[in-house]
Amino acid sequence: MFCYKGNDSSLNHCAPCLRVYSVPGPQGATGPTGPQGITGPTGPEGATGNIQANPYNLYVQSTAQPGGDGSQISPFQTIEQALTIAKTNGIINVLSGTYPITQQLVLNISGLTIKGMAGALILLRNSIILFLCNGDNITIDGLNITSDNPYPVEFIQIAGDNNQILNCKIYGPEQFGDSSTWVVNRGFVTQINTTNLLVRNNIFHTLRQPAYLNPNSTGTIMDNVVYNTRGYVVDQAIFLFSGNSWGIPENAVDIALLAGTKTGAPYDPISALSSSNSGAAVSDQR
Repeated sequence: MFCYKGNDSSLNHCAPCLRVYSVPGPQGATGPTGPQGITGPTGPEGATGNIQANPYNLYVQSTAQPGGDGSQISPFQTIEQALTIAKTNGIINVLSGTYPITQQLVLNISGLTIKGMAGALILLRNSIILFLCNGDNITIDGLNITSDNPYPVEFIQIAGDNNQILNCKIYGPEQFGDSSTWVVNRGFVTQINTTNLLVRNNIFHTLRQPAYLNPNSTGTIMDNVVYNTRGYVVDQAIFLFSGNSWGIPENAVDIALLAGTKTGAPYDPISALSSSNSGAAVSDQR
């Protein structure tokens, strides 16, 4: 550095002010990392969180403990409880067990599915319609449904649009004598103007009728097995029948077309209706 006040070249400082201007030396190598300290004690464990019930995926089990919340780990005891909190497009899973029903179950939640698991039995114990399905896009799937006595009602009554009955087994208790004298119990009945009902892969037996299809109701009935009944009754309804079959004991008839039911498709020609349904015995009363 140059100093105007004088400079002594033999010194690394300015002579008048004795300020030292030292040059930094090179940085030394970094020393080794010291040993790691002792790990501190583990803190207390927090409380276990609760598994909350999902209202879009509820569980029911007749043998569950009282006070369940509908979760898989703590199911409700009844389908009625699940219906009080079920949401649009949700599922109620009916687990193994017998479910005695004495009060009507109203299904009016759009998109709801009632799904039966292996060993689940719905047992009607009153002269009431078991399921009143008056919403849209509702599915009853995989349920075994019967009653303790023959009651003169249907197990399922369908209204609305785009509802489904799938993979169910629906049957009554044994009735004696000619089937024309039996109590008029039915698997399902459509209300007037029900639309786009799908009934597929079910078994109906030991009933006066598997179904009564009321005027202006529409849909598809396919791949079902029916026996020991007086057959489907079509009363001015428009349903496509396809792939259905018939067991033993035989039905009195398999499909009855009542007066006033339309001619032409989907019922005519009768020979085609019969052949597309395992040789169905069709009673044409139009």
